[in-house]
Amino acid sequence: MRPSLLPGLLAAVQRNRNRGFADVGLFEVGQAYRGDEPKDQVMAASGVRAGAAALAGSGRHWAGAAKDVDLFDAKADVVALLAGLGFDATKAQVVREAPAWFHPGRSAVLRLGPKVTLAHFGEVHPETLKAMGVAGPVAAFEVFVGALPPERKKGLAKSALEAADLLPVRRDFAFVLDAGVPAGDVVRAAMAADKTLITGVSVFDVFEGKSLGAGRKSLALEVTLQPRDKTLTDEEIDAVAARIIADVKKATGGEIRG
Repeated sequence: MRPSLLPGLLAAVQRNRNRGFADVGLFEVGQAYRGDEPKDQVMAASGVRAGAAALAGSGRHWAGAAKDVDLFDAKADVVALLAGLGFDATKAQVVREAPAWFHPGRSAVLRLGPKVTLAHFGEVHPETLKAMGVAGPVAAFEVFVGALPPERKKGLAKSALEAADLLPVRRDFAFVLDAGVPAGDVVRAAMAADKTLITGVSVFDVFEGKSLGAGRKSLALEVTLQPRDKTLTDEEIDAVAARIIADVKKATGGEIRG
């Protein structure tokens, strides 16, 4: 009655490495057990990545080797898996407090409210890898399928493709806020400012320095607006920008950086 699928996957990573395969990506779907009662049985979808685990591989090339896997590779796997199950990961909250077998500073938990845990993801703790005799770094995730909310649609069929023939508009914002505020909270607040026009929000820079004050950081976002029917005017873009700034301030206390 294994409490997690990850130990078996980590052992498989090292077996592959022992046979000369440096770049590994493995997954498993199966039962895990949090206790010895029937209610403690959960369905988990778990995966691990080691080396580069990408098409480019760690390869030997004049331009340099591909980067090792990290927290964001595991997060991308979680987001893609949830999307395939019909759930939008942006609706969940990203918090810390991942289990002890993850690196405390390079891992996170995806939650719906304070009690429902959808997933753990991040880099596996070096001590965990050492105890299992696995060379690092290794990124991993655990998605708890049974914790997903009931489907609102009858199936998982994708909706018709909405292709816009107008060029997207991108604007950058830099917010100064408390260092402890998760970037995910800022991203969600910005996304919610206009659910029709805003199609993407990404973090492209984080800065901490004396100029900002103790316990403060600057978080820079790139926001993508996708016009549907007509080209946006400067006034319409400015109106959306104002709502983004107001919503981020209300949700996180972040102030636009001058």
